Formats: sequence, structure tokens, C-alpha cells
Amino acid sequence: MQNIIIATIKEWNIQNYFELKNKYQSKYNFHIFTSKEELNIEIINKINPKYIFFPHWSWIIPDEIYTSYESIVFHMTDLPYGRGGSPLQNLIMNEVYDTKISAIKVEEGLDAGDIYLKEDFNISKGSAQELFTTASNIIFEEMIPKFLDTCLQAVPQSGNITTFKRRTKNESNINTVKNPSVNKLYDFIRMLDAEGYPKAYIDLGNIKIELSDVVNDIDSLQGKFEVIENG
Repeated sequence: MQNIIIATIKEWNIQNYFELKNKYQSKYNFHIFTSKEELNIEIINKINPKYIFFPHWSWIIPDEIYTSYESIVFHMTDLPYGRGGSPLQNLIMNEVYDTKISAIKVEEGLDAGDIYLKEDFNISKGSAQELFTTASNIIFEEMIPKFLDTCLQAVPQSGNITTFKRRTKNESNINTVKNPSVNKLYDFIRMLDAEGYPKAYIDLGNIKIELSDVVNDIDSLQGKFEVIENG
């Protein structure tokens, strides 16, 4: 049987990996990489995969890997709009709520590879954690199966290129929100509310108040806060 590698670091993807593996166990052998060290050409050569999928990977993919094996990354924008880092947060900050998940061929340029397919994705509601989980379900239940069941051909990206800048921890300070409103603060808090992301916070000098679990009640917000001493 042919081999498939899935490289990911997020729990929501790891759970979906095992479901996908069970579904296709009669057709493919699956391997999961969850650390930078595992993404090694010598290890990959021994597996000799048909595809390497990267749903949420935080490190640079060496060119010796993507030039030797068909490698696919999933990006949460309607490419070529939104190349670059922090796509979910940048989309929400730009009030772009109807987007796509793009499956693209890994190439040298940042998110510049040819596109295999896109799926619609709405991000108007829900925390980042909820949205990443929904995106993972789309990737594992709809997109990866299309690779495994059919022969997809990638086509070059077309349209105007827009590039996003990766956000920094300091940009999670709620004081960076321009012209704040209830809706803007709702978006700001929820877009940072996920495992491994710096939560929205209020800086009061010697203490920091982190905000999460926000609910938009039309003219007011409710949620959770945690007071932390600044180190």
C-alpha cells in the first residue's frame, strides 16, 4: 500500500488524523509527524510517501522535502489574497468573514504554490479554537479525502496578491484596537482564544488581565478574565 504522511502540531488535527487513518486503513498506510525533528529527509525517504500533508505546521519545510515528495499545505485564505502569517487573525481584523481554505502545493515562495482546491469557510462567529477545529474537520473530512480518492491537478494562483504580516504578542494588547466598538472587541478577543495563542489582554503595568470565552450579547460582551502578575 502507498504511504501518507501528515505533519501537524495541533490537538484538533491529531484527533482527526486517527479518524482518517481508520477510514482509509485498507488503502493507505498513515504516518504522523508532530515535531520539527521528525520532518527529516532520511526518515521520509524510508517511508516514501505519496503525499505529505501539512495542516497547521509552524516550521519551514526544507526544499529537499517538497522537491522530492508532493507536499500540500492548507492556508485559511482565498489565495492569492492573504499570503503570509496569522491568516485567521488578519482576516478578522480586516473584517473579511467569508473566506476559503486553500490546499496548495508547497513551493519556495511563501504560500505561493499552485492550488489544488478550495473550500468555503465562514469565520464570522466563534473563538479561534472553535474555528480551527471546524477548519480541521473540513480539511480531514472533505479536502484530504479528495486527494486520496481522486487525482487532483494543481493550477497556478491568479489574481491580485495580498500579503499578511505575522502578528506579535504585543499586538494582543486590547489597547491596539483602533476605534473600538462592541463588535470590534468581540472579534479581537475571540480571534486570539485558542491553544498556543497569546490571549487578548489589558496591560495595567504590574498586572495583566487576559480575556477569553467571549460572547457577543449585541450591545455588551460577556466572558472570562484572568488576572496575572507581569513578570
